[in-house]
Amino acid sequence: MKMCSLSSGSSGNCIFVGSEHTSLLVDAGISGKRTEAGLNTIGYTGTDIDGILVTHEHADHVKGLGVLARKHGIPIYATQGTWEAICKNPATGKIPGGLFHEIEPDRTVRIGDLDVEPFSIMHDAADPVGYRICQEGHSCAIATDMGTYTDYTIRHLQFLDAILLEANHDVNMLEAGRYPYPLKVRILSDKGHLSNETSGQLLCQLLHDNIRHIFLGHLSAENNYPALAYETVCSEVTLGDNPYKSSDFPITVARRDCVSECAEF
Repeated sequence: MKMCSLSSGSSGNCIFVGSEHTSLLVDAGISGKRTEAGLNTIGYTGTDIDGILVTHEHADHVKGLGVLARKHGIPIYATQGTWEAICKNPATGKIPGGLFHEIEPDRTVRIGDLDVEPFSIMHDAADPVGYRICQEGHSCAIATDMGTYTDYTIRHLQFLDAILLEANHDVNMLEAGRYPYPLKVRILSDKGHLSNETSGQLLCQLLHDNIRHIFLGHLSAENNYPALAYETVCSEVTLGDNPYKSSDFPITVARRDCVSECAEF
């Protein structure tokens, strides 16, 4: 399996996960042109994609969904609530209903040779989910847009080979920044986004000897810096109640403006 971020950030998210025989995108929140260019960078094209898994309907996750789906006839996998919300947004354009495949949290769906396990997340969207994707004993997950996490979240993220985990904002930057107060309250709420500190605390509960790669994703352009997210998460890991140090693992920041390295496992 391999996992690669084509773009990750508050302005757009698109993650590639694939095996030798099956290629998926998790979200399509950048333009179709940028998605195609990102895929080309790692040796793929839009025609290679076997499905798009949608986490939720916000624009930074579905901006290019309609274009890609229509152009290549790519099946779309989403919860019923997410699909209905997407269809109400004229910016997405008309998507043929035949491309939609309903998924449900905690119910595994097989796509090619990959098992996709959706799990519920806390976010201010219709029916949002994260995804764990597995093949023959290997697995990775995308866990972003979560205002908080619970034991349920942790169970779905255990024993992964790779993870893209949200480290959205620095709390001090957000509180002192120019966002209007209601937006600050929303981001800090249990249906908002994980801070750098909280991301590190969650990561402490997911680490194990065989994890191969950790991507920090969905960084805010206004309330975070890549170096700050990295250092804060690393500090939480090294100082946290776990047997590891951050230097024990490859931890990188998935950027909004370039394709990440590919994690292979």
